[in-house]
Amino acid sequence: MIQYVQSYEARKPYQHPVGMTVAWPNGSNVVLLGSAADWLSPNSTGGYKEEPPAADGCKVILNDTDHLWGLGGNQAWVWKSFLRGLHPIFMDPYQDFRFGGTYESRWDEVRRAMGHTRTYADKMPLATMTPQNRLSSTQYCLANPGSAYLIYAPVSKQSFTVQLQAGTYNYEWFNPTLGEIVSTGTITARGWRTSFRAPFSGDAILYLVVT
Repeated sequence: MIQYVQSYEARKPYQHPVGMTVAWPNGSNVVLLGSAADWLSPNSTGGYKEEPPAADGCKVILNDTDHLWGLGGNQAWVWKSFLRGLHPIFMDPYQDFRFGGTYESRWDEVRRAMGHTRTYADKMPLATMTPQNRLSSTQYCLANPGSAYLIYAPVSKQSFTVQLQAGTYNYEWFNPTLGEIVSTGTITARGWRTSFRAPFSGDAILYLVVT
């Protein structure tokens, strides 16, 4: 069916990206990755819940809580997915009141994180940035080396390093729990690994952009 739609639309002035979600139950991510689909939504096999693998550009990956937990996710999962080049999607149960349920505030951290990642997606030169795990000791880094870097540090108050090309960078520390930019400034990198430590407790976001 995917190939049929792609073949039909190839003759049209515009085409839709055609996607495939993992079968339930017992679906295989291998089948998704080997398919002709332009985008896919995997299950948790391969770490898509805890340590999402970095996207390689072959497929657009919608990391959807529906196919991972049913209902699930947290702040760290949203940021980890985003920094690995995936598209986190939250199946929000906020409308369950139609079936006798109520608003569940326990999912607010996921809702906020989705908005915060959107904010950074809009402010960064995102189209030029790719997952660059090796550039940060945290293993979570979106970067266009020498231009812009977004790093996620999941461990509280722990120093980490970033391999920066020589240059002067504006930086900002974002506290994802408070949803606030905590500090900003300028640093000069000499072309080797530079150490950083968040100025607050909890997980942290560091954004660096060349001046």
